[in-house]
Amino acid sequence: MIKYILLDKRFLFLLFIINLFGTAYGYYWYRYQLSETPDIFLLFVPDSPTASLFFTIVLLFFLFKKNLPYVEALALITLFKYGVWAVVMNLLTLVIEGSLGFAGYMLMFSHGAMAVQGLLYAPFYTIKLRHIMFAAIWTLHNDVIDYVFDQMPIYASLIEYMKEIGYFTFWLSILSIGIAYALTIRPKNSLS
Repeated sequence: MIKYILLDKRFLFLLFIINLFGTAYGYYWYRYQLSETPDIFLLFVPDSPTASLFFTIVLLFFLFKKNLPYVEALALITLFKYGVWAVVMNLLTLVIEGSLGFAGYMLMFSHGAMAVQGLLYAPFYTIKLRHIMFAAIWTLHNDVIDYVFDQMPIYASLIEYMKEIGYFTFWLSILSIGIAYALTIRPKNSLS
């Protein structure tokens, strides 16, 4: 039943539209940070919208019953990673500041949904180990850009915790890569 719903063209199209608008809003949300970002880092600064863009592309291909495994691997790993990351950062902001505005709760809901939808579609991806490796390099490289070159998303109240957040983010990347492997490669290996 769930497979039927997830692959229904009307549902895919609705999810595609939601993710398309969410992606556009995400890039808009980063507009101030992007205006101050050196050109060499532009591709790696808007983490969540780029993860959402990967998934939007996957959904577009699914609408035509096609797969794009490199983008599927990028979507799976980055949707989970940045979905969980944003929820944790907003919860941390809530703890530190004692309150969270509407935008913070909206970000928690939307990013939580990002993480879930990436996982829900994992059984339909055609990912192989090389796709996971490519997405893993992208993801870990992005961590270096964020925390070595100081291009991470700006959360003013969390700025003094950047080393700890960078450490957390690295291990969240490893977890995300492991989950992607467990959901896509491991089941295939157990059938061999």
